[in-house]
Amino acid sequence: MSSDTPLPPHNWPQMQPGWVWLCGAGPGDPGLLTLHALNALRQADVVIYDALVQEAILDWAPQAEHIYAGKRGGKPSAKQRDISLHLVELAQAGKRVLRLKGGDPFVFGRGGEEAQTLVQHNIAVRIIPGISAGIGGLAYAGIPVTHRDVNQSVTFVTGHDQSGNTPGSLDWASISKGSQVIVIYMGMKHIAQIADHLLRAGRSTDEPVAVVTTATTADQQVLETTLGRIVDDIASAALEPPAIICVGRSVLMRQVLDWQGMAAGHPPRNLDPLGRGRPAESA
Repeated sequence: MSSDTPLPPHNWPQMQPGWVWLCGAGPGDPGLLTLHALNALRQADVVIYDALVQEAILDWAPQAEHIYAGKRGGKPSAKQRDISLHLVELAQAGKRVLRLKGGDPFVFGRGGEEAQTLVQHNIAVRIIPGISAGIGGLAYAGIPVTHRDVNQSVTFVTGHDQSGNTPGSLDWASISKGSQVIVIYMGMKHIAQIADHLLRAGRSTDEPVAVVTTATTADQQVLETTLGRIVDDIASAALEPPAIICVGRSVLMRQVLDWQGMAAGHPPRNLDPLGRGRPAESA
């Protein structure tokens, strides 16, 4: 998309000097960016972006300085304190600052911490939500995060805490019993521990699981497996993060809703993967 292409008519907000807009860039596909995000890209003097932001998105801000501030587990990366204070410094210098984060800035994205730092330093902020990988990434894989015949609840959890370890504060037994579908962000490193927690809490070894890596991009891969086999199957497939992991029977819906596979000419594998025995349109 050319930066000269006009946005549709709307009362678009203006980014003022000294402001910081925290914006979600979505799960990967640039087409999933919101119009508010595009409006921000066209106005920013500086774009501070995360590791999962696609280069094509940065191309829509040719007038801005681009500063990388990605954080990837196990790899050298900027400290969160330094990133937050750099946002403050840029805003205090009168820059129009866009903080561009993968997915949604408030879903396991440290957006809350960054926004709080800015407000504590009297910096004006605007929050632009984005499509989270736990919803959009699964949708691109053909997995509905909710389905009336599967679940009336869904729980989103992170696979690691501030220390980089599996979160010790999570009550896996309660999560397992209370939510039919569990979506795990950043869980690849500790998948063996997570699977063990869920199995000990009573989930079946045969429970469907999907692992979606590099979701919504041309490099997307999807592994369909079970809770009992997930560790071995991830190793066999040589999958690498970033990944979103979905545990629950909604994963079965990919057999009929793999829309990307169908677009490539592959027929659906099972028109009734949940075994309802009746047409989908029936109540």
